[in-house]
Amino acid sequence: MTSAASSNHTPELTITTPSDRELSWTRSFRAPISRVFAAITQPEYVRRWLLGPEGWSMPTCEIDLRPDGRYRYVWRRDRDGKEMGMGGVFREVTSPSRVTFTETFDEAWYSGHALGRYELREQRGVTVFVQTMQYESSAVRDEVLRSGLEDGIVKSHQRLDAILIDQN
Repeated sequence: MTSAASSNHTPELTITTPSDRELSWTRSFRAPISRVFAAITQPEYVRRWLLGPEGWSMPTCEIDLRPDGRYRYVWRRDRDGKEMGMGGVFREVTSPSRVTFTETFDEAWYSGHALGRYELREQRGVTVFVQTMQYESSAVRDEVLRSGLEDGIVKSHQRLDAILIDQN
């Protein structure tokens, strides 16, 4: 499965299913790996881009970026104040190329927990960002895939791109 982020020549988002329990998405950013790593791991940036569809904010963004450190995100839907929270534990932090973490939602919209991984690699000033999520079953993976995940990722990555451009 592949989708273009938009029709105005923005980088392409590619979503794949590398195994029966995994989803993976890949996108390139025209920024050095150190800047992309900072933007995906520092609260002052994460709360500005990791929002999914329009109309959400992130009033809580806590990140203790170290092995066994915890993170906590709470999103708020602007129109009605409904909140959605999640968190987990960092299992591996290898700056600036890899972060592995657990993911658990307060009110699970999918069954169980997930194990996530960010991987980054840079080539000639372009950083390729790959996020892989492993779910408890293929049914859960498929449920997440049908959830509108792609639209949320595209919008979040567009915001991340704008942050990286602003840092130039």
